[in-house]
Amino acid sequence: MSARRRAVVFPRQKRILEQLGENIELALKRRRISQELLHQRTGISKPTLRKVVRGDSTVSIGHYMIVLSVIGLESDLAMVASDKVLIDKLEAIEKLRSNSKA
Repeated sequence: MSARRRAVVFPRQKRILEQLGENIELALKRRRISQELLHQRTGISKPTLRKVVRGDSTVSIGHYMIVLSVIGLESDLAMVASDKVLIDKLEAIEKLRSNSKA
């Protein structure tokens, strides 16, 4: 039997995951969704749900997505790679480069 592989998570990423877990926990409290109700709606085991609200790095992103869906925040995950300001800056730089070549 082989050992399970685990992702190497550095302290900065660990803090980000912990913050995500805390944000999920706060969202659940604001919506008055108990762990039991969350378990019923997601089918995720209670130990795994406890790991989600702790921001545990061993939990799959799919489990985080399911929990975010229940609390109505699944579209927030798509926002991770969507930085309008950065995109605008990159487009402006590209435009300047192409103008300087002409």
